[in-house]
Amino acid sequence: MLSRRARGGGPWQRLLPGVYLTVTGTPTQDQLDTAALLYAGPGSTLTGAAALRRHGVRARPAKTVDVLVPATRQRKSAGYVAIRLTTRLPEQVCYIGPVQFALPARAVGDAARWLGDLGSVRATVAAAVQTGLCTIDQLVAELRSGPVQGSAFFRAALAEVRSGIRSSREAEMKDLIKRGRLPLPLFNARLYCGEELIAVADAWWPEAGVVAEVDSKEWHLSPEDWEKTINRHARLTALGVLVLHFTPRQIRQEPDQVLATIRQALASRGDHPGFVTPIRTVPAEA
Repeated sequence: MLSRRARGGGPWQRLLPGVYLTVTGTPTQDQLDTAALLYAGPGSTLTGAAALRRHGVRARPAKTVDVLVPATRQRKSAGYVAIRLTTRLPEQVCYIGPVQFALPARAVGDAARWLGDLGSVRATVAAAVQTGLCTIDQLVAELRSGPVQGSAFFRAALAEVRSGIRSSREAEMKDLIKRGRLPLPLFNARLYCGEELIAVADAWWPEAGVVAEVDSKEWHLSPEDWEKTINRHARLTALGVLVLHFTPRQIRQEPDQVLATIRQALASRGDHPGFVTPIRTVPAEA
């Protein structure tokens, strides 16, 4: 009966071994997640990108749904489901309807250990911290309590976030600055004039009074966002700060030109040792 109903043109469809969807058409994400948990068995928990999606983190679509399963259970990955056998099942979980998923810090840690490149791990860690989904301390605790294997990128991304970096684009700029042997700036420092917050600078050289910003189109989709950027630039310039703007494409494809521009800006301020700015600097919170 199952074979007949699930065959081509039938009213049902087979999503995973032993799991059927009793309607036709493209399954929704909720249906796919529910099917993954049914296949994995009782007590299983979504984690990684699948859990982060449910926490509202924007990320590139993942090819698999990662599911934590007790290490003693005989279950293998199938279809779009990646079974992650573990002796460290989360004590606390979240629910949306029938779907059980990991808390943010655990989901970030698991995703970071399974992603294959530093850029993706940077984006995942930075997004979770920048949106307030979890704290740096929670991520550090997850790093320490989890397996060492596969944690190198996670450790590196966390070190960058603790130094003030809050996005993958800022991390790319840091790598470029280090490669170019330029003085290392403060990342995401808050710049005040008196008690007024003027800006949170991507990169700030306080001795030279130079700011470097990485501007992406996705942050300027509305007229209001663009206007805020223009006003911030004007305020900083009026206070004697030299503001440089770069796009992520320039950092990736024109690194020498970006380095030359920053080097020239720092050198131009070095020619004026009497330069003083009323800016007060508050480093990024770790």
